[in-house]
Amino acid sequence: MTVPAPTTTSAATPPLAGLRVLDLATLFAGPLAATLLGDFGADVIKVEHPSRPDPSRGHGPAKDGVGLWWKLLGRNKRTVTLDLSTPGGRDLLLRLAGRADVIIENFRPGTLEKWGLGWPELSLANPRLVLARVTGFGQFGPYSHRPGFGTLAEAMSGFAAMTGEPDGPPTLPPFGLADSIAAVATAYAVMTALSGRTLTGRGQVVDLAIIEPILTVLGPQPLWYDQLGLVQPRTGNRSGNNAPRNTYRAADGSWLAVSTSAQSVAERVMRLVGRPELIDESWFTTGSGRAAHADVLDEAVGGWIARHTRAEVMAAFEKAEAAVAPVYDIRDIMDDPQYRALDTVTEVPDPELGPLRMQNVLFRLSETPGAIRWAGRPHGADTDAVLTELGLSVSEIAALRSDGAL
Repeated sequence: MTVPAPTTTSAATPPLAGLRVLDLATLFAGPLAATLLGDFGADVIKVEHPSRPDPSRGHGPAKDGVGLWWKLLGRNKRTVTLDLSTPGGRDLLLRLAGRADVIIENFRPGTLEKWGLGWPELSLANPRLVLARVTGFGQFGPYSHRPGFGTLAEAMSGFAAMTGEPDGPPTLPPFGLADSIAAVATAYAVMTALSGRTLTGRGQVVDLAIIEPILTVLGPQPLWYDQLGLVQPRTGNRSGNNAPRNTYRAADGSWLAVSTSAQSVAERVMRLVGRPELIDESWFTTGSGRAAHADVLDEAVGGWIARHTRAEVMAAFEKAEAAVAPVYDIRDIMDDPQYRALDTVTEVPDPELGPLRMQNVLFRLSETPGAIRWAGRPHGADTDAVLTELGLSVSEIAALRSDGAL
């Protein structure tokens, strides 16, 4: 089927309008970073191989042969096909780079250089270009040429070692955690480099290793080890810094999560569950002291919650101004009034599949908001339009396609 060209519907001018991004990356950190930029108005051009589309098109469930993950990851992007390893593809990429602000790529180090598309060539084509290079291990070092994926970063960062039950194995997340964290970091890095460009007039290279941002969000692990020799153990749902902090099962079989990071909240919870005497214990005055007595506190909180339904627990905790949340699956999320109020999961029209519901833009801006202008488009849907903008004629485009460059 022919999918019509995308159109914009937002009345306000988005903050990244006029910024052009070439997304050469695949699975998942680089492309998601480009998506985050596109959500706020950047003109993102997704470049895919003519016969090997971005693998996210085939990841996970599909409907009517159309991959649903791509609809999210490819939103707000125009799609073109280009074989960068061919002379024609290389020349077109350099021409596109000449009119771009940002390129995001995640090839193994040396791949772009092999094609004659390294930083010397790209910066010559456009001295103001920002080249974001997203790889598992960075552009240098003993592991730089290894294939790198988010799973490896989740293992090597220490995340898996500290996740799971104390007597269980290290546990990996069932989703792209490290990739997603790296994507947010990449978008931030790109905007920082662009800000630097306003000072120097020159572009630069962003070297982002997926193993690093996840290590940052894990907190002061290196500092603790450096100063105290401390290695954080697996503690399941418990925290070594405060208690009670766990998931607890209610009388109706549902689960709830309780957090008491603040001392005042911990005291309110103990009064609520009928154990105010625990507040007077000397160890209760600090988070670490409470964590050392988590068995006692979990028994008190868990026993009380087990005698009440989820609705009763939520009402009582809200009245007591104590922190609690139900453990949701996606069905609950789609039906939650707070998420609905925020429009966190919003409806997007799509010419291939009809109305789609997906996560909205990452945050709200009061004056220049972002928007989902369209969902992920078919492979190569905008190739002719983008190349026409470069000044190529219909016959030139046909010749490039015949040569295998498109």
